Amino acid sequence: MSVPPAGLSLAADFPETTRDEWQKLVLGVLRKSGVASEANTPADVEDLLATPTYEGPRIQPLYTAAAPPPRGVGLPGLAPFVRGARPQGAVGSGWDVRALHAGPDPKAAAVDVLADLENGVTSLWLRLGEGGLPIDALGTVLAQVYLELAPVALDAGAHATQAAQELWRVADARGVLGSQLAGTLGADPIGLAARAGLGASEPAGLAEVTALARRCAGEFPGLRALVVDAQPYHSAGGSDAQELAASLATGVAYLRALTDAGLGLAEALGQLEFRYTVTADQFSSIAKLRAARRLWARVAEVSGAAPAERAQRQHAVTSAAMMTRRDPWVNMLRTTLACFAAGVGGADAVTVLPFDTRLGLADDFSRRIARNTQILLQEESSLIRVIDPAGGSWFVESLTDRLAEAAWSAFTEIERAGGIVAALRDGLVAEQITASRSARAEAIAHRRDPITGVSEFPNVAEKLPERVPAPPVVLPASADSVVAGLPEIYYDADFEALRARADAHLAVADRPAVFLVTLGSAAASTARASFAANLFQAGGFETPTSGVGTDPAAIAAAFTASGAAVACLCSADKVYAEHAAAVTRALRAAGAGQVWLAGKPGSRADADAEAGIGGYVFTGCNAVAVLEAALAEAGVA
Repeated sequence: MSVPPAGLSLAADFPETTRDEWQKLVLGVLRKSGVASEANTPADVEDLLATPTYEGPRIQPLYTAAAPPPRGVGLPGLAPFVRGARPQGAVGSGWDVRALHAGPDPKAAAVDVLADLENGVTSLWLRLGEGGLPIDALGTVLAQVYLELAPVALDAGAHATQAAQELWRVADARGVLGSQLAGTLGADPIGLAARAGLGASEPAGLAEVTALARRCAGEFPGLRALVVDAQPYHSAGGSDAQELAASLATGVAYLRALTDAGLGLAEALGQLEFRYTVTADQFSSIAKLRAARRLWARVAEVSGAAPAERAQRQHAVTSAAMMTRRDPWVNMLRTTLACFAAGVGGADAVTVLPFDTRLGLADDFSRRIARNTQILLQEESSLIRVIDPAGGSWFVESLTDRLAEAAWSAFTEIERAGGIVAALRDGLVAEQITASRSARAEAIAHRRDPITGVSEFPNVAEKLPERVPAPPVVLPASADSVVAGLPEIYYDADFEALRARADAHLAVADRPAVFLVTLGSAAASTARASFAANLFQAGGFETPTSGVGTDPAAIAAAFTASGAAVACLCSADKVYAEHAAAVTRALRAAGAGQVWLAGKPGSRADADAEAGIGGYVFTGCNAVAVLEAALAEAGVA
């Protein structure tokens, strides 16, 4: 048995490589793949590989210690709290596992709440009022809950005061002291106005929340009255920087209102909890939570707060916008990544939405998976055994820094416009978010941002699980509304609309089909046939194939037998040059309303058009536009 040497050096047997040498090697690969041309130099490599973001800053392919050190990071538990609000982070205690309950049946909710608390959940998030649980049934829902042990976060929209009073009544009836209650009352009139629309006057309820905050500060030290909910901006399609900017501006507006009402700055800061979304883009979500703490610490510092008072209380929620209706099981993976980001990013409380959220009310299984996702990450993945796992990562630190800069710029623009209420009323916030939403929709349509199970690898024959429909959330309309509320979107909306049209067609006819012509041999046609099948199935199409061969008559006969209205040629460029024109003419003669070709047009475009090829499908094409055209040709309304 050999004895290892006393000193071990990483990569000791490999020659040292410089950044310049790496750039030269990568440039050679990029030229072979067509990404770079002969005109490009090694200095261009990192720009060619950089990934754009919706915030503006580009993510570089390589981060090293040679980069400028990140600014304003600090230490865990110390201002500016980039590395977490507590010195120990989540070590030992973990983060608060918060479960959302929104079903309208109080008795069923009471059973579900108890099951969650007995199996790892540490706090409750209750949606009350229209679209949720009846406020006057709060006592029933919490009948078996020890209020002195389990924090409760209320979410009652315009009825925050009524919900708070009911919670206090229930606690008082059970002899629970005000000092023993913990959680949040969930008042957020500005966030509600952002969703519902604004009138000419101040958002309704702004005066009420100051009264709630004063009472909490005096009688309920464990309760926070207000939530700065950034979800409306994310759910409208906003970028991470826009979400952060809106939350900062809202937090500043609440600070002004609370201090004007007589609360001290420290008391006012203590009445706020910030709610952010986290997505399957784990590194961006980690950076967002870190940047949020840094930015809020700066706001508090400028306001005159002592260093210990500048920490931000964060509640992270997995994004509803990223959840899909199709192949909902994939949502388990999305929320796992998002929850990982929330834990690594230092969130104080985390809510994982059940995977079947888009289908209706969660069932026992989906709630169990949602809470166990958090418990597994805490206990089995050891996330609560490391303080600030992302600390020192050149990539994460750089991304945090750039995101903070972009968010601060957007925040100051809102403040120059008169604050968040004025920016919402004047359309500034909506205009900024519309640009981000459009850019994201464009990226998804071209499948640069793939959605697994929807735009990529769809299952046309899937049978969705059945769920009880969720009651609609009713938003209060302003009597003197001058600006509409922000929309609520889902990233899969365009593809979902296409799938819904194809599914609806099944009520009157067979599922629409695109006939894939696998020209030549299997070796020549398989790659592009697989690509085309994946693309057209994303629109709800069946994709029967012709089988290998090049005989136009046989292919046309197979097309007719398939019942398809459109066809797509799939093969290698060399095979196209020899057989595409003849096969296309035969397909057109057999009644094909459209003939696509898998591949880019290149130099043969004129000849293809003359033969009857009407379009091309390729990596980066507008898949939504292609599928819209294919459905129209197939006679699907």
